[in-house]
Amino acid sequence: MAEPEVASTDSEAVPTPENSTPLDDASPLEEHVPSIDTPTLAPTSPESRLSRNPSFSGSSSTYQEDWDSNFPPLDRLTVLELLDNFTLPQQLEKLQKGISAQTEKVRKSREAFNTKSRQARERMVDEWRRRVPSAEEQLDRYRKRMRNSVDKLGKRWNDTKAITLREKISFIFGVMNIFVSGYLIGGWPEYMHWWYTIQILYFMPIRFYTYHKRGYHYFLADLCYFVNFLLLLSVWVFPKSKRLFTAVYCLAFGNNAVAIIMWRNSLVFHSFDKVTSLFIHIMPCATLHCIVHLISPEHQASRFPAIYTIKHSPAGSPTAYANVLSMLAWSTIPYAIWQLSYYFFITVRRRDKIAAGRPTSFTWLRQSYSKVWIGKFVLGLPEALQEPAFMFIQYAYAVLTMLPCSLWFYYRWASAGFLGVVFVWSVYNGATYYIDVFGKRFQKELEAMRKEVERWQGEHEGLVGGGGGGDHGEEKKVGLGEGISGKVLDERREGDEDGGSGLDNIPLLNDERPAAAMVTGLEVGDGGARDVARERRQGRGGV
Repeated sequence: MAEPEVASTDSEAVPTPENSTPLDDASPLEEHVPSIDTPTLAPTSPESRLSRNPSFSGSSSTYQEDWDSNFPPLDRLTVLELLDNFTLPQQLEKLQKGISAQTEKVRKSREAFNTKSRQARERMVDEWRRRVPSAEEQLDRYRKRMRNSVDKLGKRWNDTKAITLREKISFIFGVMNIFVSGYLIGGWPEYMHWWYTIQILYFMPIRFYTYHKRGYHYFLADLCYFVNFLLLLSVWVFPKSKRLFTAVYCLAFGNNAVAIIMWRNSLVFHSFDKVTSLFIHIMPCATLHCIVHLISPEHQASRFPAIYTIKHSPAGSPTAYANVLSMLAWSTIPYAIWQLSYYFFITVRRRDKIAAGRPTSFTWLRQSYSKVWIGKFVLGLPEALQEPAFMFIQYAYAVLTMLPCSLWFYYRWASAGFLGVVFVWSVYNGATYYIDVFGKRFQKELEAMRKEVERWQGEHEGLVGGGGGGDHGEEKKVGLGEGISGKVLDERREGDEDGGSGLDNIPLLNDERPAAAMVTGLEVGDGGARDVARERRQGRGGV
């Protein structure tokens, strides 16, 4: 028996796998039909919530039947279903309002930013206009700066005059020192030790004060000052000590004398510092030369018995200290005392200050001879071995310089020749200083002054030279420094003959004329002079 073709209607309920229980006539229809949450291929019940979109019913019903099955009657529509139709337009309207609000906010922010930028720009322009001085104010500032520069130059000139006065006094005393020392050596050698003592009592306090003020007081612990101290002890305190005299003689004619060459001491009369340095190194040798070779034996025996004993002792006797071995042995003892004291009290205890930049003899020699083979050798060693290596090299240098001291002691002309060589070397160093160092320093000072003058002109070239307009636009700009150096005097000579000297147009510092009048060199009320100047400019323009 064929099954009848049943169409889905509003009054019939089609059984589904989810609803296979037979219906009870007594129970309501809604209790037996569960709500369908997910779409299925089976037809939906009338009580279920239908979609607005048309769906496939699986039947051959007409379009009207599909319309009826998808949309329930109006009496069954709820309020929420009605309001749901207005949800999407409301959201779109809300989104559009948000976009409009953001657009308005961005527009207002952009307008506020433009307004603030414009106000800031206007304030900056106003501030710039307020700060930029006028031509008169710039000219007043220029005069003020020029006055200050002239005042500073005057102070420097006065300081230079004071320094020049001191240098003149130092020059006079330096020349007189050489003259008096030469006179005493040739005529009164028995008073040479007095002259040496007076000078050392004068030079040493000044040297201590100046070096301590400049931070060079560690140089006062060098061997040369120690040798001068030992010489004073040998002359005035222990004149009978043969061992002390032997050590002093070797150290003075050895290390001290050759240090004139090594330390480049120079005879520069106007420099008190250089004269003092040369005195410390050469005057002990000159004094010992006098008391050993130039005074009479009777005076030597009474005043300096140790020297007389050593000089007249036969070879091989216990008092013959003038041989090479004895001199090296007895001079090594005070040298070792000085070297160890210097190492512990200066190098070790003042290591932090030396590392901070306080100069010593070791740091000076290391810098001065850094490019020489011996300096490269020392600097190539580890840092912990550089100072011991320097001490060993210094002692070896002292021994080498003391080897010929026995010859200087016994032979007068050998001693005089050696003193003449080291003194001429100091004179040569002084000549080098005067010609090369001092001349180049003076040239650098002139160059610095020329650059400063050119800088002054460059800063105010537009202010002072702007009044000429286009009449002088094609002229060659020449710096004031070049004008001072005289490079363009010949080029401007013809123009000065035609239009007057350019020096007449330079404004004075106390000139109160307006800027235009000072530029042209004419008074404001002088109309005839302006006419003459205008005719000259037109005549030049025609040429």
